[in-house]
Amino acid sequence: MATLRDVASAAGVSPATASRALSAPDTVSMAKRHQVIEAAERLNYKPNRSAQALASGQSRHIGLVLPDLANPSFAAIAKGVQAQARGTRYSVLVADTDEDPRAERAIVRDLQTSVDGLVLCSPRMPEEEIRECAAAGPLVLVNREVDGLPSVTFDSAAGVTQALQHLRALGHHRVAYVGGPEASWSDAHRRRALGTVEGVDVVDVGAHRPIHTGGVAAADLALGTGATAILCYNDLIALGVLSRLRTRGVDVPNDISVVGFDDIGAATYVAPTLTTVAIPLTRAGQEATSLLSQVRDTSADGTPVRLPVELVVRDSSGPAPA
Repeated sequence: MATLRDVASAAGVSPATASRALSAPDTVSMAKRHQVIEAAERLNYKPNRSAQALASGQSRHIGLVLPDLANPSFAAIAKGVQAQARGTRYSVLVADTDEDPRAERAIVRDLQTSVDGLVLCSPRMPEEEIRECAAAGPLVLVNREVDGLPSVTFDSAAGVTQALQHLRALGHHRVAYVGGPEASWSDAHRRRALGTVEGVDVVDVGAHRPIHTGGVAAADLALGTGATAILCYNDLIALGVLSRLRTRGVDVPNDISVVGFDDIGAATYVAPTLTTVAIPLTRAGQEATSLLSQVRDTSADGTPVRLPVELVVRDSSGPAPA
């Protein structure tokens, strides 16, 4: 395997010049830079990342903290972060907090000693703790807004309005809302939009874990409200609702309609296929990683990036029963 000295010798420069040409190209002449790059490519030279990190004071790593890696929504965001980081030759260190705010704070504190910046996705921590994290190093939020901090969010309120307008057009006037975790910023954001559509009475059936079993438990509560449609915090809850309704012999959509949020891959694998609000999850990961590079060079202004959402109508929503 070729070394930096081999590259320097082939390029006819000193090892120090070869190092600068590869790690800080603006510090050497264009001619020497081309000589070194050509020699490195010809010798298939692979730089020592650890040595570069020691020399530059940068780890070439970014951290990604997620509430639950088993949730396909967060996996999609991780794909976006990874794709964008790869293009800038950064590696991604991923951590799962298991929806625990206390574990989240400890994980962030540990990661910040090893990375050049952090993407914090759907954090459950209180705002003051998030600000402490941001003061300790470059940080971008996904699916959470804190005044003055850079973030990438979704227009979830518009998604709720689109879903309720769709259900009203189908004749539904009483809709049960199955909420997500109590500490979820996006759930609070969506709840504020529940009363935006005239002619639709929304019944809140409480907070639930954002997983399949959370939906199974919520389905009985939703049925008890007399609602003809159920709007769910996310698709995993909606899939649990569908499963429980099937067990109880309730036909979807003839007896009751179900709408989810996120548009994960499984939304099209179930029967009936799930009507849901599509969120650009992978794009959010890409946007957050790009924004993180601006935060590191202090060119970010803290203005939130809010991505649009879109209702995708499938088989789980239909006309209200007579």
